[in-house]
Amino acid sequence: MTDLVVRAVPAPGGDAEDELRSLLEWLHEDEGLHRQVRGRLAASRGPQPGEMGLGFDLLQLAVGTAVSGGSLAVSVLQWRDARRRTPELTLRVGEIEVRIPPGAARDPETLDRIAALLDRPQEPGGDGGTA
Repeated sequence: MTDLVVRAVPAPGGDAEDELRSLLEWLHEDEGLHRQVRGRLAASRGPQPGEMGLGFDLLQLAVGTAVSGGSLAVSVLQWRDARRRTPELTLRVGEIEVRIPPGAARDPETLDRIAALLDRPQEPGGDGGTA
């Protein structure tokens, strides 16, 4: 099982929480992934004194071992291609991150980097290794 954290920086006029909810719904509707990917929205920090609360800005995914990094990467990039306003995404496994700027959705090198990140063996209780 791989623990993947997705962070979205929405395009101007967008909302990170809406983007992440949309991505989670997309992954659940993907027939090849929906039984192997579970997720939940989270906040990267707790509210500060005087704040009533925060919106969600992280999507935490638990990805089953039967899912190839390539198939999950393709699904994420297809979701981005389907968006009217393309958000920037950061995918993180342990301490290793892959940033996907808005213009990189069709970049084969980005797809390879995401797949390698997701296919990296997980250390028990560890951070997934180093790049």
